[in-house]
Amino acid sequence: MKVNTAIFRILILSILSVTVLLSDASSQAVPGKDENIPFLVTFGKDGETSWGDDDFFSIFFFTIPKDFSGQFYIKVFDPDVGGENDELQGVWNSKTMFSVYGGKGVDPEKNIESRGLLPGVNYKTGNLLASRVFGDDARYDNKYYAFGPFNPSEGDFNEKWNSYIFKIVCEGISGDDGNLYRYFLSRDANSDLPLEGANAFTYKYTFRMWNDTKSISHIYPYIDTGIVSIKQKNFDWDDDGVILVVSTYKQGISVPVSGEDNWAESKIPVEQAEIGKSLDFQFHKKKESLVRNNNVVISLENQRGDALQFFSSPIGGVPVYQPVIGIRKVQKK
Repeated sequence: MKVNTAIFRILILSILSVTVLLSDASSQAVPGKDENIPFLVTFGKDGETSWGDDDFFSIFFFTIPKDFSGQFYIKVFDPDVGGENDELQGVWNSKTMFSVYGGKGVDPEKNIESRGLLPGVNYKTGNLLASRVFGDDARYDNKYYAFGPFNPSEGDFNEKWNSYIFKIVCEGISGDDGNLYRYFLSRDANSDLPLEGANAFTYKYTFRMWNDTKSISHIYPYIDTGIVSIKQKNFDWDDDGVILVVSTYKQGISVPVSGEDNWAESKIPVEQAEIGKSLDFQFHKKKESLVRNNNVVISLENQRGDALQFFSSPIGGVPVYQPVIGIRKVQKK
């Protein structure tokens, strides 16, 4: 008997090598281009949680590299509550306040209150740099409003990321309508000029799904060193299809999904091959019937109960499943 050994080549799709530093980020649109999410959404404080917003405020953080020396703007697309994109409940009667914070107390790694995840605890930490209230105002419908200019040194410096941190808070301060909006970090107030190496993240994502059964939305949490498992929690998914988790190791595992006005949660093990990379949470709408205007909330925490960040520009790039073909012996007579 003659034994021949056939070695199948291992196909590995190239993934960028990353550290926790955010230097390889290339876009500051929120939601990011890879996320395929049309809008963030925040309802007025008199809204119903069954419409897809569990707390009526949203917090995002922007990271500005230390070596960036210019000024910048935090721009809000369609900040008013009324018009083409927003969600009407009866009559337009809502007001939304956007506030930008910098200085000590903003960095959510040093000050967990800043994350806005502790019920009844003040999340408006830091120095208030700018604020504005928007109602039904056609001047800002489908248009940008620019906060700034700001200098990087006005932020809260994070040594690990070598970046200055800024925070923007969106609050539904009155009414019950849904405000749908987006952010963009720019070097210019009147055009979209990204800051190389900057990024944006949140700890709890409240967003609108596309009204399209073929569209798939994504969010990208980063898996840092020391994480062995995560707990996902999603709210008001309305049984609208499936949520899959994909990574370089996972081809796609489904997680329990919530119905209307309730939460669903589950534990997901983290493999060694996933450390130092992003996961891809994919939101697949059901095909048989269209659920319109579906607003969803999702958050993650590690095995210690510490919240994970969702980055608008995924750290290390979009994760792609890497099938590993092993080695086997083929015997011939």
